[in-house]
Amino acid sequence: MKALNITLAILFLLFAAVQFNDPDPLVWMFVYGAVGTLCLLAALNGHFKWFTAAMAAVVLIWMLMLLPGIVSWVRMGMPPIVGAMKAEAPHIEVVREFLGLFIALLALVHLWRQARRASA
Repeated sequence: MKALNITLAILFLLFAAVQFNDPDPLVWMFVYGAVGTLCLLAALNGHFKWFTAAMAAVVLIWMLMLLPGIVSWVRMGMPPIVGAMKAEAPHIEVVREFLGLFIALLALVHLWRQARRASA
């Protein structure tokens, strides 16, 4: 688990580092930075179950807020999201944000389960 947590920490801290060109960089830097820090702390046997759960709840609520945009994207036939973001293609940002949050949520669930086992 230590190697996985270190790998996740590096990935999420890199995710945080490349958010400077996002329209709302501070929010994303905080989310990715917090997940990366929690992964690093877990690698060092520091488990913060309740903060991890709170972060997961925030991420899940944020995902639910983006869900109408995801449904709309699916109804459009799931057009590509790899192109440049344009005013006529707002789905690109919504889908990318949703997927980023989903990856963060997966990591947080992993950390929470690990913290729960460590406290048992």
